[in-house]
Amino acid sequence: MHSQSTANALLLPELFDQLATAIFVLDSRLHVGYANAAAEMLVAGSGRRLIGAPFESLFRYCSLSLLLLHDVLGEQKSLTDSDVALVLHDSKAMTVELTATPAKLSQQDSLLIEMRQVDLIRRLNQEQVQQHQLAAAQQLVRGLAHEIKNPLGGIRGAAQLLQAELGNKALQEYTQMIMSQADRLRGLVDRLLGPTKVGEREWVNIHAVIARALEVLNVNRPAGVKVVQDYDPSLPELEICADQVEQVMLNLIKNAFEAMGNEGTLTLKTRIGHREAVYGKQYRQVALISVIDSGPGVPAALKDTLFYPLVSGREGGSGLGLSIAQSLVHQHAGKIEVQSRPGETQMLITLPYLQEGALT
Repeated sequence: MHSQSTANALLLPELFDQLATAIFVLDSRLHVGYANAAAEMLVAGSGRRLIGAPFESLFRYCSLSLLLLHDVLGEQKSLTDSDVALVLHDSKAMTVELTATPAKLSQQDSLLIEMRQVDLIRRLNQEQVQQHQLAAAQQLVRGLAHEIKNPLGGIRGAAQLLQAELGNKALQEYTQMIMSQADRLRGLVDRLLGPTKVGEREWVNIHAVIARALEVLNVNRPAGVKVVQDYDPSLPELEICADQVEQVMLNLIKNAFEAMGNEGTLTLKTRIGHREAVYGKQYRQVALISVIDSGPGVPAALKDTLFYPLVSGREGGSGLGLSIAQSLVHQHAGKIEVQSRPGETQMLITLPYLQEGALT
């Protein structure tokens, strides 16, 4: 019987290595005592290097407080968090579902950590929600714009007629004010609507488009903000409307500058992606353009509505920049995704190389 138990115990590591779920066993100090093969793959480390390492040292950033893991051991209660953000030391970011369970192993208090990466499933769900949100927001805005523009035209026309009848210059100033405010509101509505279709496409180097946007915004860039350009020089040219994509870059970079305030680092990064899915279609190649700022991060209350028109986390902001940027990228069959944590927010633009077509 004893030999049977020993054999079963020896088989446990082999069984754990067959699991797709990452398994860590931590001691009472939260140091790693065991990690299965999936755990080694998750943190890109060998089992030999992981054993004895403090759990927090495996990540550059972890959104889950380690105090909660100590509480699990102290109170002998399990913990599950389905939305734990991790950043590894190679800067790879991921979201995992984490379960922590207290256990007694070899008469020692231990903690069993199960981690399952949920990025892909969540990304597909977010894409579907984002697509529906964008369509609903555009329909709402177009309906609202129609209802606003009609009375605005009447107000402006009446003010013009009234001004023609008034001989008093002082009174004409009031009619002029009515017309100017009506024009301002009409301009706001036009900006809400944005372009309804892609402009004339041309083959361009995306780095030249980014450079033009930077040149415009550098005039008002705070002296304490550093710009890092991390480009892939082999990135193929894109067939896009350069003016519209430049507007996207202007909006995103301007937002990044404003988020950081007087100091920080803005990183502009380009990469080529292979076999990437965008709204259910898979493309052989896509251009990946990242705008990364070192600001405080996106408030949690805004994350789900960030791309809605008139939603802004900045006092005095119009809330149109991100909405227009998303609409313009969407017209190029692309998308914008946001990944944010305190100290780093990344706006990732994905633009497919459409001439290669979608893979089926």
